[in-house]
Amino acid sequence: MQVASVIVDVAAMQTDRAFDYTIPEKWTGMIQPGMRVVVPFGPRKIQGFVTELKSGSNVKKLKSLVEPMDLVPVLNSELLELADWLTETTLCFKISAYQAMLPAAMKAKYEKIFRLRGEEELLNEEIAAFFNKRAELTWDEAAKAGVLSSLRQEIKADRIELIYKVKSRGQKKNIRMIGLSLSPEELSAGLDSLPANAQKQKDVLNYLARSETSLLSAKELMDRAGAGSSTLKSLIEKGFLFERQQEMYRDPYEDREFEQTQPLPLTDQQQGAIAPVLGAIEENRHETFLLYGVTGSGKTEIYLQSIQRVLEKDKEAIVLVPEISLTPQMVHRFKGRFGDDVAVLHSGLSIGEKYDEWRKIQRKEVKVVVGARSAVFAPFENLGIIIIDEEHETSYKQEENPRYHARETAIKRADFYHCPVILGSATPSLESFARAQKGVYQLLTLPKRMNNQQLPDVEIIDMREELRSGNRSMFSHALFDKLTDRLEKGEQTVLFLNRRGHSSFIMCRDCGYVAGCPHCDISLTYHRQSHRMKCHYCGFEELVPSKCPECNSEHIRYFGTGTQKVEDELGKLLPHAKVVRMDVDTTSRKGAHEKLLRQFEEGKADILLGTQMIAKGLDFPNITLVGVLSADTMLHIPDFRSSEKTFQLLTQVSGRAGRHHLQGEVVIQTYTPEHYSIQLAGKQDYDQFYNQEMMMRKLGNYPPFYYLALVTVSHEDVMTASGVTEKITQYIQSRVSNQAIILGPVASPIPRINDRYRYQCLIKYKREPKLHEILKTVMEHYTKQQKDKNLQVAVDVNPFIMM
Repeated sequence: MQVASVIVDVAAMQTDRAFDYTIPEKWTGMIQPGMRVVVPFGPRKIQGFVTELKSGSNVKKLKSLVEPMDLVPVLNSELLELADWLTETTLCFKISAYQAMLPAAMKAKYEKIFRLRGEEELLNEEIAAFFNKRAELTWDEAAKAGVLSSLRQEIKADRIELIYKVKSRGQKKNIRMIGLSLSPEELSAGLDSLPANAQKQKDVLNYLARSETSLLSAKELMDRAGAGSSTLKSLIEKGFLFERQQEMYRDPYEDREFEQTQPLPLTDQQQGAIAPVLGAIEENRHETFLLYGVTGSGKTEIYLQSIQRVLEKDKEAIVLVPEISLTPQMVHRFKGRFGDDVAVLHSGLSIGEKYDEWRKIQRKEVKVVVGARSAVFAPFENLGIIIIDEEHETSYKQEENPRYHARETAIKRADFYHCPVILGSATPSLESFARAQKGVYQLLTLPKRMNNQQLPDVEIIDMREELRSGNRSMFSHALFDKLTDRLEKGEQTVLFLNRRGHSSFIMCRDCGYVAGCPHCDISLTYHRQSHRMKCHYCGFEELVPSKCPECNSEHIRYFGTGTQKVEDELGKLLPHAKVVRMDVDTTSRKGAHEKLLRQFEEGKADILLGTQMIAKGLDFPNITLVGVLSADTMLHIPDFRSSEKTFQLLTQVSGRAGRHHLQGEVVIQTYTPEHYSIQLAGKQDYDQFYNQEMMMRKLGNYPPFYYLALVTVSHEDVMTASGVTEKITQYIQSRVSNQAIILGPVASPIPRINDRYRYQCLIKYKREPKLHEILKTVMEHYTKQQKDKNLQVAVDVNPFIMM
């Protein structure tokens, strides 16, 4: 007897273990670990993942597998092992780890069907009429007709059964191909046999006879031969043509030609940085390199040439870039160098396109993957290098289960394959830089720009002074003069604003009332196009009031600045300037991102105005001015990393200016010009910022001096939330060493989201070998024995968002 251990598709504490199933004779030898299978679980059939095969089980009565869902494993043995590690380190369920590794199309869809068991005559009339000679009915049909309760009676009486059908969402795309089924001799006879008025049919046959390929897609054939589908149909019926379905990949880049590019000669500093990496590739050695290079210092060329070396050794490469900078420009660089050897994975693709890109990787049809966070799980089996660009980006941390960090995951995978990891950044995260200082990572530096071009000059403007001098505009005098100057010279400008929407909030000038969300403790954001206020947390929205609900005053206005408002102001002040606005609202449609950037690249616009998505990875020769409209928006968030995030963002944005032969200038407008993160971003002095920020972190007992774990409890009742958090805090406190620092219980910085009150407890620690076990016990206690279904307890190890 062969037995398969299966993890079932139910994310709950009770099912977070392997269940044994016997393998029926007909599937013996075919089922392998890493495959998806359909298994009976309670009354229904669900999807599961085979984790191992055994010759027996200590469970007496075993059910057997229904059928396999794959012909080859979708998770190789290394990914199965990686899932064990993820489960251990992020405290997630095994099934969540497996699903994080696969494209959304591979998640199962469950269809519920009612099937007749016995004779139709035995059923009550209403149901019998409903089945009407059919053996099966779908749940949706029954629900629509309102007969679910009658069906329940029939199920109890054993006359009908409810079946769960498991369907995979991954549909392969097929295309209809047409070919000629006649030999040249038969063809001329066939053409003669056609009536004189069947000219279209003759055109199709002649076109196919002259075609260089034996099969053509139906669409292409109809376009080229000028025929309709009825013409093809009658030729197929006569036996002159045959048709067949051929599988085809959905290619998001099929309509684009990528010019082949050649490796560039490396500068001495690039040569010095790439040598240790190439050494590690040659010797199959696992090592983590931190490539710290100023903006425009040629980090991408180092990535490309390292990958080139890996491909020459017939191995594979993964390149991770932040979602936001997965710009067409980035894709061009890799597709241009490695052509069809590249698969691209990012959130702009449809479910089907992602599934096809993933299948290309699994079938070994590509050697390089460029993608956002989840591409770290690409199903390669012979990895030669993993590269993480802009490694400081917080988007590399997933905020829902499994709460993994792509950097740690990449290092874990590279260790298995004995290959190097490159972490690249102009502003490395403090944790990474501290590790490089300690020698855990090897530091490689590129202190100068490629063409020895100067870093841009940065001017910091105190907006309080502008207000005092009577300038109420959102542009300081200096920025406005420089903007006008660029327009006259025909050079381009980037204006950066760290928020979307038209303005931040609505406030009454008489009584100070601020419009807030009724379900979350946060103010509503004003969106001008719809003249509505929206909550960016739960999605609540309402119209803007004409009077203050508190004091009936009509002086209710919006405060703050958003991208739409800046665009309006630019239209008034510089009516002849062409502006391209890029934020979540203008780039939500597929391909919009790219269209806007192409307009700007072709010089059809003078000003690119946008939020974070324009801060990274853009490289246009004609940008000579960058304006940061409000540098402070991130400084005042209750998060110990806010200074670091501000410094990184300002440095990144400044790096968009003067990257080629024209010298660049940067203007940073701020209300707190004295803050060290703004001062040092102005000087682009990372080293001094690192020293200053490390002092602050040491004083506050924060990473990289301490590790963190955050427990968040939420409930609809405020007393329950705070009471449970209190219990959890006491439990943890009694079990960790006195070196650990425990803060809490306190209300979260956003104390209520979607009508749920949130409390948290923060643990700072250096070495607590038992902590993972303690946290796991807490999770188990509150999920297993919980009578209260409304209570949610989440644990985030090394959190990146403290809100």
